[in-house]
Amino acid sequence: MVNMKHYSAVLSLFRQMQKLGIPINDFILNIAINSYCLIHRSDCGFSVLAIYLKSGIPFDIITFNTLLRGLFAENKIKDAVNLFKMLVRENICGPDEFMYSTVMNGLSKRGHTQKTFDLLRVMEQGSTKPNAYIYNIVINALCKDRMLDAAISLFEEMKQKGTPPNIVTYNSLIDGLCKFGQCEKVRTLLSEMVNSNIYPAVRTLTIVTEGLCIEGKVEDAEEVMRHMIGKGVEPNVVTYNVIIDGYCLRSQMDRARRIFDSMIDKSIKPDIVSYSTLINGYCKNNKLDEAMDLFHEISRNGLRSDIFTYSIILQGLLDVGRTDFAQIFFVEMQSTGLKPNFCTNLILLRGYFQNGLVEKAMSLFHKLEIQREDTDIEFYSVVINGLCKNGQLDKARATFEKLSLIGLFPDVITYNTIINGFCLEGLLDEAKNMLRKMEENGCSPDNATYNIIVRGFLKFGKTREMTTFLKEMAGRDFSFDASTVKLLIDVIAKDPSLLNMIPQFHLGDKK
Repeated sequence: MVNMKHYSAVLSLFRQMQKLGIPINDFILNIAINSYCLIHRSDCGFSVLAIYLKSGIPFDIITFNTLLRGLFAENKIKDAVNLFKMLVRENICGPDEFMYSTVMNGLSKRGHTQKTFDLLRVMEQGSTKPNAYIYNIVINALCKDRMLDAAISLFEEMKQKGTPPNIVTYNSLIDGLCKFGQCEKVRTLLSEMVNSNIYPAVRTLTIVTEGLCIEGKVEDAEEVMRHMIGKGVEPNVVTYNVIIDGYCLRSQMDRARRIFDSMIDKSIKPDIVSYSTLINGYCKNNKLDEAMDLFHEISRNGLRSDIFTYSIILQGLLDVGRTDFAQIFFVEMQSTGLKPNFCTNLILLRGYFQNGLVEKAMSLFHKLEIQREDTDIEFYSVVINGLCKNGQLDKARATFEKLSLIGLFPDVITYNTIINGFCLEGLLDEAKNMLRKMEENGCSPDNATYNIIVRGFLKFGKTREMTTFLKEMAGRDFSFDASTVKLLIDVIAKDPSLLNMIPQFHLGDKK
């Protein structure tokens, strides 16, 4: 019953056993504690400990490992750490490798990398020495936390202490190096693996290809895949998906389709991610017919489109202005039983505003607002932005002012949106006042905020009044973006004396 995940039924049976007086042993008690922990009721799991004491059954290490795992699953980090310390201090259950790994896994998966590393050092001082599995937990945590030098140092240390790394160790390091732009070091690790008779598996292949694709080196990723095939390591659907996505990101749709077809030729069945990735590529490149053909192919191949796939198509249709077809498609999506999620609703809102369908956008907005679905600050920022860009600043301002009444706080994107709305209408004093207001409310303006303000002043010829903002930009080490530079060049061409206003140019002259 536990294997079938019927935890409540297990606990019901456990309580029946107690009522009927059926003898209960440590094995049954551990099952009960585990079931409580799996339904996130570790507090009830602790209550079972009283039965151990009452029945004279000694505690074992499995009991406390289960409780520790339950506390971590409920994100009760402090309680888990305190329990572990008590077990060690009171010598209730001497920690073994499994208990250490439970605590270290729990800490690392919740971002406590330093505590994980410190516990490794504590373990090294005790009688229970870390094995490869323990080292792998710490190395993986360090890699995910961008502490690559520390991870490599620990990797060398474990080898010196006579604990040989395994394929999991290498995969963690390779993944960290690839994700954070150090792919050039991967070749050395791969050579070392082979020299140690540890041969890269399909997981290793996928990590390397993904890292290369992130750097835009898709041809190199494809070459790695061919090389691995030659070595007898067959890529799986995930590997192919990574390379398909790499070519899609570079708008090389013919190559992406070639990889997709070659996967089928090798009798590897594409999954919904394969289809969604390729469809997304076609949509981003305005190849809606190809996207729709591929979309209809999904059901013919025995797969079911998910909300993500439908959202991609909706985005593509709205981006090219095919709003009528997008609405029909949206109804079709709901008829399959799929409910629009946050992403889908944002796509519809943006698409309606983008295509001037303000009434439809506001109708959807009010409907979601009443249902209290997806109504977070990003949702309101999209509405404010859409109203501003469709010349409805008053409604945008009213929506912005409403935020405090419903307990939402504008973030920098929301402030930038309303400031841009003021600038578009030439209400520069209002834009300036909003900039000061966001600072008063503890929201720091970013580079985009100042570029929006400067463009507003330039656009309406208020060049002499923007000196303050230019100085503030220089003081905050902000720079002009491409749109601002273009506008500046146009204005300076008409009035070269404006060069003296720009702090960056003064610095250049002094040098």
